[in-house]
Amino acid sequence: MTRRRLGSSAIEVAPLAFGGNVFGWTVDEVMSFSLLDAFTAAGFNMIDTADIYSNWVPGNRGGESETIIGKWLKRSGKRTKVIIATKVGNEVDPHEKGLSKSYILSAVEGSLQRLQTDYIDLYQSHIDDLETPIEETLDAYELLIRQGKVRAIGASNYSADRLSYALKISEERGHPGYRSLQTLYNLYDRADYEENLEPVCLEKRLGVLTYSSLASGFLTGKYGSENDLTGRARAERVRKYLNERGLRILDALDRVAKQYRTSQATVSLAWLISRPGITAAIASATNLEQLRALLEAPNLKLDDSSSALLNQASA
Repeated sequence: MTRRRLGSSAIEVAPLAFGGNVFGWTVDEVMSFSLLDAFTAAGFNMIDTADIYSNWVPGNRGGESETIIGKWLKRSGKRTKVIIATKVGNEVDPHEKGLSKSYILSAVEGSLQRLQTDYIDLYQSHIDDLETPIEETLDAYELLIRQGKVRAIGASNYSADRLSYALKISEERGHPGYRSLQTLYNLYDRADYEENLEPVCLEKRLGVLTYSSLASGFLTGKYGSENDLTGRARAERVRKYLNERGLRILDALDRVAKQYRTSQATVSLAWLISRPGITAAIASATNLEQLRALLEAPNLKLDDSSSALLNQASA
């Protein structure tokens, strides 16, 4: 498996990462273990999660995903074979949120305990905190890196201006800088990243990790109408894609998938992985059949005409 360096860090990852938001939500512990076993057996090495996953599920508090991953790490013995990325700062509850130094130093201990590990490979600011000076946030990360609890830091859901400012501060003050950006990007959601964030990431040599890489499952082709949303866990997230442009993208995906005798999910991820500056696409599966379609993506090389068709349909 060819791996890519995550920005200017020493971390190298396969071009597909497993999105752990499904653990404790649409995937139980047993299936989670099976998915992670298959994912790593195929040569992939990055698992992305967050302390907040999956507190939106009734009865959950947050930390369920990290807990499942931690149990799998202990059972599998693969800690040194994988890259664990988690996040801090999003609101777990009204008293547990933000990027203040005190909160980060407290929250990281919870993540380490749940993950059953001594260190986190990539610790990411899950969402920007306008109430906390960036210097304070970076100071907390600097301490964690010095203590060996974190290898590298990344940003998620930052605007181009705030990301640039954070990088400027780290350069001026000598703080560790963000090595990556995790951002919404897929065949449908293109504008903000390509127009605003991509130039910053390329100039500053940041690794880029894409979330919602399959647009909450829409780009797999399984949601072609309102009727397909009935009873689906992601129905509200998918509904916004069911419009003329979305259906045009699905038609293009279907045509390319038939050409290559593969799935729309595979084509969607192959397009994404081939984009400039993208380090890895984060995607989730809820069963082994879905996972197989994802694992094929890095080996699919789209020809110029297929790429042009997808670009035109999603423009």
